[in-house]
Amino acid sequence: MPNRLVSRTTAGDRKRRLAIGVGVMAMVAGAAVFGGLHGARSAAEPQKPPALIHEAGRIILPVGSPYFDRIVVGDVEEKTASPLLILPAAVEADPARTINVLPPVTGKVVELMVQLGDQVTEGQPLAVIDSGDLAQAYADHDKALETQRLTKQVLDRARALTSARGGAIKDLEQAESDYAQALAESNRAHARLKEIGATSEVKGRRVLTLRAPVSGSITQLSTAPGSFANDPNGTLMTIANLDKVWVTANAPENNASFVKQGMDVDVTFPAYPDQHFQGTVTSVSAVLEPDTRRSKVRIMFPNGDGRFKPNMFASATFVAPPTNEILVPTSALMMNNDRITVFVEVAPYTFERRAIEPGQETGGYARIRRGLKAGERIIQKGGVLLND
Repeated sequence: MPNRLVSRTTAGDRKRRLAIGVGVMAMVAGAAVFGGLHGARSAAEPQKPPALIHEAGRIILPVGSPYFDRIVVGDVEEKTASPLLILPAAVEADPARTINVLPPVTGKVVELMVQLGDQVTEGQPLAVIDSGDLAQAYADHDKALETQRLTKQVLDRARALTSARGGAIKDLEQAESDYAQALAESNRAHARLKEIGATSEVKGRRVLTLRAPVSGSITQLSTAPGSFANDPNGTLMTIANLDKVWVTANAPENNASFVKQGMDVDVTFPAYPDQHFQGTVTSVSAVLEPDTRRSKVRIMFPNGDGRFKPNMFASATFVAPPTNEILVPTSALMMNNDRITVFVEVAPYTFERRAIEPGQETGGYARIRRGLKAGERIIQKGGVLLND
């Protein structure tokens, strides 16, 4: 009995295994059929072309590249143009017509007769200073005059005695020397009063009226009634004649060779937005400012009506004479590491990268100093797609 049961179980297992094997073979056959169909279908589909082909240092756009419609290729042209350089500028008073008023003597400012911005004329009173130095200068002048008078009397007596053969020659010589020294001291004291601005006719006064040395405008004021003027080098006020002013622009070091004396300049001011003022370069500084590495360029403008005020902002456009230059759109310039490059077409839709030396940019175009010539074709737009 047990042996028959085992035989039946073994036969049943064989039937089940046979059924499973048949099913697996069917699945494998089905997979093979499906794989063959899929492979045939994939082989039938067309393959997309690459966007770019790199070959021997060149970049090729194959037929069907998605970049075809996004790249613009054009000719390099030589055009006649007047180079322009636009620089920020500001109005300045002419240094040759600007004077700092210094106190001729130390003392106290007891009265101030002008205000900042006032127009003054030459000789007009500006301030009154009470000064002990002035009193001392008057005293020195009086002493010098008295010494001169006495030495002159001694000299006259010595000459009379010598003429009468009653005096020694050495006494006459000593009298002449004393008088010469007294005269020199008298002249020095008188010159000191003149330098101060005082008159020798007024005796013993301590107050000095400070007067305008030139006509102009008070552009700076650094004193007030009651303040002390103890520094002979300290500026009390600044007077500038603004009949002519400078418009001063700062040219960067890399543009220093562009700006030249006599060049035409078009100047605009934010204060007068609808007006253009024409001028010429009057002077170009021979040195660069050490902190900004810029050169000062000055344009002289008449200012009789006072419309140009110091420290006004301006914009100066420098116009060079017309020249023939290679111009390309600035969109054609590509940065590659530390070089500026363009893509030059060497064959239809075949490009090479070339380093160039660009110049000034104006109106969306760059001047090319070196690296391109007229007639060559470059990518003018869309080169960034190749700039990998």
